[in-house]
This record gives sequence, C-alpha cells and structure tokens, in this order.
Amino acid sequence: MRLMRENSLLLIVDLQAGLLPVIEHGDQAVTEAAWLGGMAGELEVPVWVTEQYPEGLGGSEPRLLEALPAHRLWHKVHFDAHAESAFAEAMAAGDRRQVVLCGTEAHICVMQTGLGLLQAGYEVYWLVEACASRRAGEARLAKERMVQAGAVPVSADMVAYEWLHRCDDERFKQAHRRFLRGRSARPLVFTG
Repeated sequence: MRLMRENSLLLIVDLQAGLLPVIEHGDQAVTEAAWLGGMAGELEVPVWVTEQYPEGLGGSEPRLLEALPAHRLWHKVHFDAHAESAFAEAMAAGDRRQVVLCGTEAHICVMQTGLGLLQAGYEVYWLVEACASRRAGEARLAKERMVQAGAVPVSADMVAYEWLHRCDDERFKQAHRRFLRGRSARPLVFTG
C-alpha cells in the first residue's frame, strides 16, 4: 500500500496547548505534525485537526495552527473522533480513504480514533514521530497495538516522498525548497 496524495487526509488529534507540557516528546510531535501539515497544504492534501475538551485542555497549539495553511477543526467529546457522527459523515462523504494519523495522547485518543477508522474500512498510517503520550512507553504500546490491528507505521519523510511521487516536476522543486532541504539534519526520536 503506497500513499497517494489524491486519496490521503492528514488527521492531527488533540495537539492542544494545555496538554502538551506533560507529553513526553510533545514538542517534536507538534514540529513534525506542523511540518507534514505544511507539506500537505503544498500538495493539496486535506488537513483535519481535532480538539478534546478545549475548555480544560486549551485549543490547538498555536505553533501548529500557524503552520497549517488550511485545516478543518473538529471538537469532540468521544476519545475516538470517528465516533462523532458529524466527523464520520464527513469522512464517508469524501473520497479520502488513506488517513495519516498523529497527535496525543497516542494510547488514548489517537489509538481509539485509529481503531475506529480501521473498523470503518479506512487505511490508517501511524505517523510514528508525531504520536506521543505522557509516557513514551505507552506511545510505543499504542503503535504496536495499531500495527496488530492493521495500521501502517510511517515517518513524515516516507509520507512526503510518497505524496510527491516524482522528482522531475515543479511541485517537487517547490516542496524541496520549502520543506525538504532543511529537514534532513533535524534529529528525531521515534517513540510512538
């Protein structure tokens, strides 16, 4: 299964300002989600963002939102975003069957959303360096469970280059200038 930009959606779950200070590798999760969100915007891949209980956990991290040229915001009460009827209906009405999934907490809202999407028949791609929890061990456990359930673990580089597909067009050249060139030296921790 290769990711195709015309069939993909990036779903960023609950990267919220009030939660991030207690998330291990939370800063990296925001940086990587923001980077891939910017790339998604460049390639016309829809970006959806969820927030759980923003009254208590705050809204999405401002640094994330600044990096997203366009996104659709969903408020939710279920840990599984797909359990929200409006969200599930919007997914079903669209033509995007591949969901690149990331956010916090990996072992709660991200995992439950992924399981809901898998159960509904979507392909789920677990963005490893942008799935985080309070304890890194729980993020790893969530990834293991998701892989057993049928999700595919991916890195942001994998996703970006699969979306780009080729290097001999103007789209690649722009993406390389804006996103790829400066990324190669950035250190990453693959936890989730």
